[in-house]
Amino acid sequence: MTDISELRSALTVPVLVPGDPEFAGEVAGSNLAVTNEPDAAVGAATETDVVDAVRYAAANALPVRVQATGHGAHAAITDGLLITTRRLDRLTIDEAERTATVGAGVSWGTVIDAAAEHGLAPVAGSSRQVGVVGYLLGGGLGPLARSHGFSSDHVLSFRVVTGAGDLVEASASENPDLFWALRGGKSGLGIVTEVRIRLAELPSLYAGSLLFEEQHAEAVVRGWIDYTAHASERVTTSIALLQFPPVEAVPEEMRGRSFVALRFAFPGDLAEGEHLAAPLRALAPALTDALGPLPLAQVGLIHNDPEGAAPSWSNGTLLSPIDQDFATALLAAVGPGAPFVAVELRHLGGATRRDVVGGSAVGGRSGAYTLSLIGMPDPGLFPAVLPAAAEAVYEALRPWINAESTINFASHSLAGTPSWSPETAARLAEVRAEYDPRGVFGATP
Repeated sequence: MTDISELRSALTVPVLVPGDPEFAGEVAGSNLAVTNEPDAAVGAATETDVVDAVRYAAANALPVRVQATGHGAHAAITDGLLITTRRLDRLTIDEAERTATVGAGVSWGTVIDAAAEHGLAPVAGSSRQVGVVGYLLGGGLGPLARSHGFSSDHVLSFRVVTGAGDLVEASASENPDLFWALRGGKSGLGIVTEVRIRLAELPSLYAGSLLFEEQHAEAVVRGWIDYTAHASERVTTSIALLQFPPVEAVPEEMRGRSFVALRFAFPGDLAEGEHLAAPLRALAPALTDALGPLPLAQVGLIHNDPEGAAPSWSNGTLLSPIDQDFATALLAAVGPGAPFVAVELRHLGGATRRDVVGGSAVGGRSGAYTLSLIGMPDPGLFPAVLPAAAEAVYEALRPWINAESTINFASHSLAGTPSWSPETAARLAEVRAEYDPRGVFGATP
């Protein structure tokens, strides 16, 4: 057992080891299929706690791991000092500057609600419960991606604890190389304690979703693909083939049934949004039509991602332009019997293709679509069945898989595509070596 008596005496926040009553709760994330068992854990409540914990770990050759909400966890943490940052939950909105300053423990839902009170909106992810910082470090592709770009494009600055235990600011004017890396470089660069982001002013939003019964799946998928070939850059859409298991967590009327969900977001004039959505409404009779004027605080309803902790498995990659041959291959690969609760495609392009001034480490700007495979919530399928099924899907879709993915979609790298170009990967390695020369933050992707 790791001796942490010195750290316990230095901090007033939880400092725990396996066997302590609060340990399991402190290290748990939202993915219940992953059980973390680090050597020790610190429940940081201030930036000073993070600094002290990193310095202690560096002095004792103990690798550092970090977790806020644990929403993106795909593999268990089995060693080192885990620093949890969910208590760093400060949030301030500057209406005049149209910015939000967000602590490392804050989720997107909290920012969405606070910004909406001022008629503003973050360029957030699709899920309200995902942590802001972890999502931004990987770039982030949300329901406004085509109109507003990667979410990390709207970051103005980070506060970061480096591998030496120094608290630094990273922005366009301070530590610009670190700022470049943190916008899309994901891990191994330090522990972000706070981020300042630019908020969008959205006078109106026409958005929501259409739900179709399984019998219309082929017509909707093929029609959506044709629609995206000429879609306005201000429109972001996605489609998901849904297969609900017969479990109590699913509403009774949907248990054991399959559907197609089509999502739409247009930040602009409501009448224009309705006009732009009309071709999608015409694809097939909708079982439910939840598409219309949407209050900013309800942007999470576009994707309506489930909330709360649960076992989960997902994998994804980016695609190059797709066509009707792709639709044929996809429908054959993920038909009835496939072990996926959702197979989702998101349309990219527009603002996602344009990098920020000064550049960023975001990978995948060349991608035209995302592909996500979400496994049935059965941990018995996770070790072998789902990875093998995902690899079979990728093989069937190989002609359309993009040469470069983006790190937030590459949970297990099953598609075999890198998350960064060779040039970006090499520069990231240089920045990691500069700000964490002793490798305190461990292996990086």
